[in-house]
Amino acid sequence: MTTAQHKIGSGFGAKSTADDVLKGIDLTGKLAVVTGGYSGIGLETTRALTKAGARVVVPARRPDTAREAVAGIDGVELDELDLGDLESVRGFADRFLASGRTVDLVIDSAGIMACPETRVGPGWEAQFATNHLGHFALVNRLWPAIAAGGARVVSVSSTGHHTSGIRWDDIHWSHDYDKWEAYGQAKTANVLFAVHLDRLGAEHGVRAFALHPGGILTPLQRHLATEEMVERGWIDEDGNMLHPELFKTPEQGAATQVWAATSPQLDGLGGVYLEDCDIAEPAPADGERTGVKEWAIDPEQAARLWKLSADLTGVDAFAG
Repeated sequence: MTTAQHKIGSGFGAKSTADDVLKGIDLTGKLAVVTGGYSGIGLETTRALTKAGARVVVPARRPDTAREAVAGIDGVELDELDLGDLESVRGFADRFLASGRTVDLVIDSAGIMACPETRVGPGWEAQFATNHLGHFALVNRLWPAIAAGGARVVSVSSTGHHTSGIRWDDIHWSHDYDKWEAYGQAKTANVLFAVHLDRLGAEHGVRAFALHPGGILTPLQRHLATEEMVERGWIDEDGNMLHPELFKTPEQGAATQVWAATSPQLDGLGGVYLEDCDIAEPAPADGERTGVKEWAIDPEQAARLWKLSADLTGVDAFAG
């Protein structure tokens, strides 16, 4: 399969911060929607974008927590959104569209990771439903504003996508639930979503990207017991990070999604997976967890997932 998955030599790297990639970029008058924009790398994304002049709408499942987190950051507005509840997604989108504004940047940064088996909506597995289906519905419902703004849409995936492709025979894990494989499937879905959205949106001036932000210790790990993180070699028994060189700071972790959303180096490009503030290479055959797996950028699987997601959510901005 031919692919555009090759580095372009951006000049940035794993240690670049969100502020670094925004140097010289003026976002005055731009409007961004950042899910999860009040926690972890999402909060750093919000800070960086507003510092560069953008207005940032942060939809939050926990508005009170979000209000505390963004206090003191100018240019932020909050609204309520639970990605695991499609009626909540509809409500947020309707309120935003009623404002008559257009969207320049969408960063789908919210997510859950390795949670115990949890069901939402009509019995959907929570990681697939929240990380993928909720964002799928959100972008499709906001499409009039996204298209009018010729926006970039950024889908935050993870190297976790190496763990699993799409389990077409049992997407919602009706049996033998595995929290890490379920997370991997959801992260693969995030990449496939960007692949097909870019294919559909390019003629409207909308481009889409997916990415791995890097390893960052943030509240995303809330479902992991200390013992499990110790076993993985991330921290010691007192909670101290064991190998700081293996992890990014939140400011560094936010850099790739901010670069994806704003960099002129990506003009005319789309539908690709990024890491360390550059386009990623295809994953190596030796199993090293770098680059992007072929199953995550397969256009046929991307189209298949789009149709399934539209059927499940009842939303498709491109139908008919």
